[in-house]
Amino acid sequence: MKEYKLRNLDCADCAVKIEEHLRKTIGVRSVSVNFATAKISIDADAEFDALRREIKRIEPEVEMVESASVVNADKEQFEAKREIVIIIGAIVFFVLGLLFKKRLAVTPYSYAEYLVFLIPYILSGRNVLISAGRNIIHGKFFDENFLMTVATLGAIFIHELPEAVAVMLFFEIGEFFQDMSVDHSRRSIKALLEIRPDYAYILSNGEIKKVLPDSVKVGDTIIVRAGEKVPLDGEIIDGVSQVDTSALTGESVPRKVAAGSDVLAGMINKTGVLTVKVTKPFSESSISKILDLVENASSKKSTTEKFITKFARYYTPVVVFSALLIAVIPPLVISGAAFGTWIYRALILLVISCPCAFVISIPLGYFGGVGGAARKGILVKGSNYLDSLAHVKTAVFDKTGTLTKGVFKVTRIVPGKGFSKKELLAYAAAAEVHSTHPIAQSILEAYNERIDSEAIGEYEEIPGYGIKARINERVILAGNDRLLHLKNIKHDVCGVAGTVIHVAVDGSYAGYIVISDELKNDAALAVSQLRKVGLEKIVMLTGDSAAVAERVAKDLALDEYYAELLPEDKVEVLEKLIKEKDAGATVAFVGDGINDAPAIARADVGIAMGGLGSDAAIETADVVIMTDAPYKVADSIKAGIKTRAIVWQNITLAFIIKGLFIILGAAGAATIWEAVFADVGVALIAIFNALRVLRQ
Repeated sequence: MKEYKLRNLDCADCAVKIEEHLRKTIGVRSVSVNFATAKISIDADAEFDALRREIKRIEPEVEMVESASVVNADKEQFEAKREIVIIIGAIVFFVLGLLFKKRLAVTPYSYAEYLVFLIPYILSGRNVLISAGRNIIHGKFFDENFLMTVATLGAIFIHELPEAVAVMLFFEIGEFFQDMSVDHSRRSIKALLEIRPDYAYILSNGEIKKVLPDSVKVGDTIIVRAGEKVPLDGEIIDGVSQVDTSALTGESVPRKVAAGSDVLAGMINKTGVLTVKVTKPFSESSISKILDLVENASSKKSTTEKFITKFARYYTPVVVFSALLIAVIPPLVISGAAFGTWIYRALILLVISCPCAFVISIPLGYFGGVGGAARKGILVKGSNYLDSLAHVKTAVFDKTGTLTKGVFKVTRIVPGKGFSKKELLAYAAAAEVHSTHPIAQSILEAYNERIDSEAIGEYEEIPGYGIKARINERVILAGNDRLLHLKNIKHDVCGVAGTVIHVAVDGSYAGYIVISDELKNDAALAVSQLRKVGLEKIVMLTGDSAAVAERVAKDLALDEYYAELLPEDKVEVLEKLIKEKDAGATVAFVGDGINDAPAIARADVGIAMGGLGSDAAIETADVVIMTDAPYKVADSIKAGIKTRAIVWQNITLAFIIKGLFIILGAAGAATIWEAVFADVGVALIAIFNALRVLRQ
């Protein structure tokens, strides 16, 4: 899959045409045109020049260039100034024509009158006329250029010169402001994408070299000076500093880091010099994933976008043929009806029918929603997921690492008969030495002595139960109460409050260790915020004991909880909740661990904690929260609700106003002047409304 820039792509309908045409072209396996970023991603056998020529044939104004090629900013500014000068010139001639219309119109078809009005007509409509002509040559009709050309030439033909010029002039002014709006949207996203690091200082053989981030390998050492962006994910091996994480997490408070701390690409080093050992290549770094998600999110279109694209394809031809019928049939069947009157009404219908308000504002709205959420540290992988977030009525949370901190500490050691505390802890630590689970790490930290790995023989992890290991020819079991029952270990201790690891040695019960975990500071806030955004049910799933689950559920006032679950059990419970939901509602699952990945994949909306979460959970998720803060689940739902509301405001506004003016125009109660507002005015209002999402 290769990516190229599409220069002069300022029409959303054009983007749809290019994508649809290339998808049917022989040798093209897949193609996606992103109007919001003016980029095309294409997987094809054809050469670059052949694809460029094909795009030129479809849309003559659009030029495909290498992504590295950029339009000079000064040239863009000059083009804008030039357009303003042309528009002002057209307005001057138009006003002169209006002021001296009576003197110019000596005869019904005065050459002087035509000359004065045709000058502003050609000045303002040159691009429309040229584009319409090119499209007609290639057999392409029913776009806005064709509609404006037919409508204005028809007005000239029936001697409505001021109206013809007004339509073309105001259409051109509307296009100019529309281009400015689209450019503003793209600049807003560009500002977000500027967090991409441009270079890295690599330390090699005592020398510091400036290189591109994607040329740095895992294991290399880089230097990050004060004020610079961290170019790659890594671990600090020397230095102390404060880092600004706002670009990644949306959090404004700098974070203190030192040797042993992890830093992510895109963070800004505020104070000291840091020496960092690279742990991930740039292509897999946090910032690279964020940029990729934001730029490509619009390729996963929402149901609304797909509907509008299909609607616009049929809407314009229907209106054109309706206008033709209005122009021809009434004069033939109504006594005294004049062709000129009904042709004028048909022209009004043509002006109104342009679908710009639909096809531009809606993709911009969704793209703005994705960009606005990213600024808050919430990565939404597609506009379709924004729609799903807007309909969430049930949120299902994993416990450990999601609602709780996942930072465990040994708080009690209770040995069984014939065992000491030290022995019990030593056996548990030896059994857990190969595990990366936070509970296992807390036991190893509490033991804090060297473990002879050669003494450990057979080692078996029993999912959902615990671990079986052979240590110095003794069989050790370490796990939950269910493990004891599974292996028929006699014990008289059940239902201990808290997270408990039971230990058995050679079939004899050796005692238990109590490990505590704390709720995250914002866990209660997360639940209350979710209630405020309209959630009907909040559920917790955990592999922990029922006693621990009950305590957490009670502290957070959750509706339901399910404890002692295996990964497959979580999916089973989730399936049950999905079946129970109301029609049109969605179920979100929030988790962070490898064992949460199946549930994240099965949910209507899978949400992963991206800070401490496993790669499996993050890759599977539809939404990634970079701060590990559960309250941002509510923020992500708010983003979905607001985006969808703005999109439907635009759809409703466009339908009502266009529908009203179509009726008024057909009835003879509206002129072309009102029709211009119904087209250009509504499109601009919808675009500016869509841009509000970026400021959420």
